[in-house]
Amino acid sequence: MSGGAMARLDDDKRSEPSHPGALAIKSLNKRYRMDGRILQVLQDIDLNILPGEFVSIVGRSGCGKSTLLRLIVGLEADYDGDILLDDQPIRSTSLDRGIVFQDHSLLPWMTVEQNIGFALLTLDLPESEKKRRVAEHIDLVNLSGFAKAYPRELSGGMAQRAAIARALVNEPKILLLDEPLGALDALTRIHLQRELQRIRTQNRSTMIMVTHDVEEAVYLGDRVVVMDANPGRIGRVVTVPLPHPRDRGSRAFQHIRDEILADLTGAHDTD
Repeated sequence: MSGGAMARLDDDKRSEPSHPGALAIKSLNKRYRMDGRILQVLQDIDLNILPGEFVSIVGRSGCGKSTLLRLIVGLEADYDGDILLDDQPIRSTSLDRGIVFQDHSLLPWMTVEQNIGFALLTLDLPESEKKRRVAEHIDLVNLSGFAKAYPRELSGGMAQRAAIARALVNEPKILLLDEPLGALDALTRIHLQRELQRIRTQNRSTMIMVTHDVEEAVYLGDRVVVMDANPGRIGRVVTVPLPHPRDRGSRAFQHIRDEILADLTGAHDTD
């Protein structure tokens, strides 16, 4: 092959798009004005998240975890620094980012399939494609048989699964999860953690979850971002090199969990 042909092949490789869902946060600072003074909420946040990665974010209350998620989803645009999704700056909301909150926020007058389909309302897709996507995502979250059910007829865990399906039906590059399991009882929460892991494995979207539950963060995350407060900043990033499904009772799991808990409680400060 000639040198020119090889050069063209190299150019083609460079121009091929990478797998979508890469997030880059660079020198991010966020401030609020309160009672005539400036409150620094986030300071010098630098973080790169790979396509398909699951990143958990933990920290004490008031460290800016949820604010960081709001900036990534595009609910606020007043900040310093850069937030880039696949090298494109984030300054507003977009269908390429889905979000699930602690409250499922399903519309009570709509069925499960109608709630999920509502997220496709503005997309220029044939009705047959919309129906296919809705059915596919009902199956993804294991709600087959409940498509015609109303939110009042669902358990808390089922309603959150419907909310996850609604957030994923647009096929976003990133799914953001803001304490999505925080209001559930302990057994339902463990079940939904397993469901989230299964959905992540099948869907392969990049996922970023804010949680106060350190065990949950370690169970789900490829990495755990530990945030410090006043102002909110990244204390450290912990890699979780454990295969799925994870054994919460294993020594390796407990060691990682306890190290993060020590960071959050200040236990290391006495060393």
